[in-house]
Amino acid sequence: MDADPRTVLEGLIREGREDYTALSRLIGRNAAYIQQFIKRGTPRRLAEEDRRRLARYFGIDEALLGGPGLPPAGPGEALVPIPRLDVRASAGGGAADPSERALGRIGFDPAWLRRLGVAPATAALIRVDGDSMAPTLSDGDEILVDRAVRRLRDGLWVLRLEGALLVKRVAVRPDGGRVSVLSDNNAYPGWPDCDPAAVDVVGRVVWVGRRL
Repeated sequence: MDADPRTVLEGLIREGREDYTALSRLIGRNAAYIQQFIKRGTPRRLAEEDRRRLARYFGIDEALLGGPGLPPAGPGEALVPIPRLDVRASAGGGAADPSERALGRIGFDPAWLRRLGVAPATAALIRVDGDSMAPTLSDGDEILVDRAVRRLRDGLWVLRLEGALLVKRVAVRPDGGRVSVLSDNNAYPGWPDCDPAAVDVVGRVVWVGRRL
């Protein structure tokens, strides 16, 4: 049985400690719009553009919010080339802010990217440098970064902080105020009390690949 879009959206809001009013404004609606959709069933279905924006924001398949299912990648559907940028996101002591020259491109299945909620035009591959995110990320890993997602929430992010390009875990305070920027490797310090305004968000990490 397909999931009910209201149930899915309510679960996402609860899990991410989101605010009904803020989400309504995110999609350009009145402050009570999302709450009325979930609690009162009005409107009966999300408008296409509202659904697309919400799916993009939460990084989910649009079909979960009542949209059409994603078509499978057929044999004739070309791979989408995603650039490998000439940058390294430090998982160590901190790397200087590098250029963003493309070293090359790697082809990805477009249907797979859509399931991740990633638009090819805003995606990039970046190499991890160092071991501060071990065991989650290792030195030399290639991470797929969605540069369209800029609003911090719990997860792995590529950030510029204090002049360095970093890949770190972000934890958002329950009140939606300060954030913690953390290393998964306890041998490395983090920033447990950051003003989000001081963090330059590059994008959210959505996938990792590594050489065996």
